[in-house]
Amino acid sequence: MPTRILIVDDDPDILEVTGMAVAKAGYETEFATDGLAALRACREGRPDLIVLDIGLPEKDGLEVCREIRKSSEVPILFLTARDEEIDRILGLELGADDYMTKPFSPRELVARIRAILKRSAPVQPAPQPEAVLRQGDLSLEAERHLCLFAEAPVALTASEFRLLATLMARPDHVMSRAQLIDALYGYNIHVSDRTIDSHIRNIRAKLAQVGCAEGIVTVHGIGLRMGACLKA
Repeated sequence: MPTRILIVDDDPDILEVTGMAVAKAGYETEFATDGLAALRACREGRPDLIVLDIGLPEKDGLEVCREIRKSSEVPILFLTARDEEIDRILGLELGADDYMTKPFSPRELVARIRAILKRSAPVQPAPQPEAVLRQGDLSLEAERHLCLFAEAPVALTASEFRLLATLMARPDHVMSRAQLIDALYGYNIHVSDRTIDSHIRNIRAKLAQVGCAEGIVTVHGIGLRMGACLKA
């Protein structure tokens, strides 16, 4: 089955330019022009990725993202015409995987889509049955995209799972935000440090909900490392 991209924007020019670039890259495209239509298309069409404008009629992009995240982990890339940092941060905290500010390059959009799809793809089975990372009471099983803390499941997005796995692979090693960005997005994609901070904040909140006393530790001026991850 071809990879299906749902593009949601109320600007017909954006839909045309974006749709042409995405189709030229070999993806199947679907379009919606308001928030309600986006939710309907997500339910009925089950896209592999959503390019979602924040400023939409009916329901804005933030509301649409919030609704989608109640039942789906489909990757979401936000578009915003407003240069307001709070919109981008809030979008990432709601579970978006990336964002771009208008105006944007269609070629960069396609590159971002490819990067998101690559890191969101199911992990291939490891040649040996060792694919479990552990730190204290926390465990990650890559093959099943399963995160457990003291046997309680922790629901993580694909980006959150990959970020936590990167830290857990070397739990005593302090990693800078630049190193984490490279590990998640590759060397050729520019991503703000605030994107990493938003993901870290989400992971910490989810771990705290299941009683993890010390999940990810900030080493001021250097970076981040894993904590003890023991039940409070």
